Amino acid sequence: MRNGDEKTEMKSVAEYRCGICRKTFSSEDEVFSHKKIHKKEKRFHCEICGKSFHRNYDLQAHRRSHTGEKPFHCEICGKYFAQSSTLIGHKRRHTGEKPFQCEICGKSFADTAYVVIHKRSHTGEKPFQCEMCEKSFVSNSVLATHRRIHTGEKPFHCEICGKSFNKNVYLVVHKRSHTGEKPFQCKLCKKSFVTNRVLRTHVKIHSGEKPFHCEICGESFGS
Repeated sequence: MRNGDEKTEMKSVAEYRCGICRKTFSSEDEVFSHKKIHKKEKRFHCEICGKSFHRNYDLQAHRRSHTGEKPFHCEICGKYFAQSSTLIGHKRRHTGEKPFQCEICGKSFADTAYVVIHKRSHTGEKPFQCEMCEKSFVSNSVLATHRRIHTGEKPFHCEICGKSFNKNVYLVVHKRSHTGEKPFQCKLCKKSFVTNRVLRTHVKIHSGEKPFHCEICGESFGS
C-alpha cells in the first residue's frame, strides 16, 4: 500500500513540472504562479552589447542589429529586412492595407507600433526622455535621432560625394541633387520639386495665399 502511495505521489509530481527550468510542483496552480517568475526574467543575453531579452527569438532578432543581417525579403520591391514583423508591416505599403485603427479619432495605420505612437498625440504622453537635456519624445526612434544633436553623430553617408547627415530623410533629399530627381509635382502647372515642403510653398503662388506677415509693416508674403 505504501509503495502504491509513493508511485502515485511521484506520478503527481511529474505531472506538474515547469517546462522552462524543470522544477516540480504539487499542483497546476503552483506551476502557473511559478512561471510568472520566468516571465519577469530576461534570461537571454546579447554577448556583444549585454542587452537582455525574455525570449531567445527576440535575442536572435536583436543580434541582427549588430551583424547587419537582413534575411527577410520583399518579393515586390526587393528590399530586405532584419525582422519578419518589419517585412509584414512593409508589405502593407504596397497593398495600402491599414488594419490597425485608433479608437479615439478613427485614423488607420499599417502597424500596431504606429497606433501606439499616434495615440500619444491625443494623450500628450512623451515617455522617452533625453538624459542630456531632459527633453521628452513620443518614441524611442525620435529620441535616438534627437541625441545626435548632442553627439554630433551623422551616420547617414552619401556614397557619391561622402557628405554625412544625422537623419536618413536628409540623405534621401540630398541624393536628389546628384540624380536630378524631383518626385513632387504641382498638379496645376506640372512643375516638379525635390521635397513636398518646397511643393507646398510653390502651390501658394497659385492660391494667392500669403501666410507670412511682417510685424513691422504688415505686408504679407507667400514664402
